[in-house]
Amino acid sequence: MALKVAIVGLPNVGKSTLFNALTQTAAAQAANYPFCTIEPNTGDVAVPEPRLDALAAIIPSKEIIPARINFVDIAGLVRGASKGEGLGNQFLANIRDCDAVAFVARCFEDGDITHVEGRIDPLADLDIIETELMLADLESLEKRVVNLEKRAKTGDKDSAQTLRLVHLALAELNEGRPARRAQVAAEDEKAWRMLQLLTSKPALYVSNVDEASAAEGNEMSRTVAERAKRDGADSVHISAQIESEIALLDVAERGEFLETLGLHEPGLNRLIREAYHLLGLQTYFTVGPKEARAWTIHKGDTAPQAAGVIHTDFEKGFIRAETIAYDDYIRLKGEAGAREAGKLRQEGKEYVVQDGDVMNFRFNV
Repeated sequence: MALKVAIVGLPNVGKSTLFNALTQTAAAQAANYPFCTIEPNTGDVAVPEPRLDALAAIIPSKEIIPARINFVDIAGLVRGASKGEGLGNQFLANIRDCDAVAFVARCFEDGDITHVEGRIDPLADLDIIETELMLADLESLEKRVVNLEKRAKTGDKDSAQTLRLVHLALAELNEGRPARRAQVAAEDEKAWRMLQLLTSKPALYVSNVDEASAAEGNEMSRTVAERAKRDGADSVHISAQIESEIALLDVAERGEFLETLGLHEPGLNRLIREAYHLLGLQTYFTVGPKEARAWTIHKGDTAPQAAGVIHTDFEKGFIRAETIAYDDYIRLKGEAGAREAGKLRQEGKEYVVQDGDVMNFRFNV
């Protein structure tokens, strides 16, 4: 399940520094001038999952394979991007290819790092980004209306549905609200996604704070968190500079460094988990002597759908799923103990997989 989160923001807010820390590489050039990122950089990142280590230790498993999520470093947007300013059109298209968007806002003062707008105001930064994305969506939608109206008049039901959703999105955008604020019926969700609107994507607001504010955030990051609630988005604060330093340390050194900062874990762990949650994802596990593995599924997926993530044949020939809740697996020290205690369940095609389930699938070839 290759899901991608776009890292978006104005130039010099810390996007590339954050991306480099996420991927533990220097793939993105973090320089103090606009448009230093010319091509979108993609990083494949493991989702932090302490439960997987605990499961692997019981067997023990020779290999541990975590779930993964992709982050895409998008070049800095500027005012007028929707009209092609800067490198606007190219990078708006890159955002459109992603499943969710992480908006990075600069929440620290530093006279040595220029700001493209000549001031430090994270809410104004977010306004610029959101406005450009909304303008791009408005232009895209307005171009479709005439053709959709013609086809809808001929009785084309799909066109009629799409036209209705276009008007729903336009109603929000014309009021200055992102399309994600629209109330979309369950039966319209697939067609809604097909509109590929920039502002309908799930959003995460990332406050990039100074080192002193890494643990608790600061006044600017708190205003961003309030803005996120208003906009139907999630939020997290993080110090990209600190995270880039942590990424260069070995495991033992990281613990000591985090302790000096009053942090229990790297901020990146929170960011990745928030992005994972933002996409409506959850994890189930398979455990054996060869490997312990975390598998990514959507919340609400059934056992056959979960099996299909491993291989489509598993879903097509699904018979049943032998399932143990994570807490039971740990408490009873594995499958044998869970079976003896009656905690290993035989689940059928209608079973909705729960986060943390340990599963083994039976299927016809």
